[in-house]
Amino acid sequence: MNGIVAGKVLKYGDNINTDIISPPQYMELSIPEAAKYAMSAIDPDFAAKVRQGDILVAGVNFGSGSSRETSPLTLKHLGVGAIVAKFFARIFYRNAINLGIPVIECADTDKISDGDLIEIDLAQGVIVNKTKNEQYACSKIPPHILALIGEGGLVPYLKKTV
Repeated sequence: MNGIVAGKVLKYGDNINTDIISPPQYMELSIPEAAKYAMSAIDPDFAAKVRQGDILVAGVNFGSGSSRETSPLTLKHLGVGAIVAKFFARIFYRNAINLGIPVIECADTDKISDGDLIEIDLAQGVIVNKTKNEQYACSKIPPHILALIGEGGLVPYLKKTV
């Protein structure tokens, strides 16, 4: 992985929990079917409008709630290229990385707007907002985690390296 992720922003607020990301009433469905309902509690059109590589940006406490993997799995299935938030619930953060989704903490998510085009340098910890011509500091992802993300997650990484 070259460590650069770029895409259009889909912007949301604070406390986006796993029941919002992947509503529990659809848990028995396959991931492709459940993904149709991702974020539907706050944005019924989310699954229809997200495009491959789009970047989900939110405020504080993203991914709180249950530890089920369906939340990041549905986002990955829909093509979300990265998630940026002020901070993440620990279990969601780890599940996302294990599935190969870059998760980046940034204190300045309130400066990023829906529809902005941003580029994230995962290794250097910099977000460039191409729309607003601004830069924001963010968390860095260490090389060994970048390698894991680059392989598509923990399982593909282990299959390749073990």
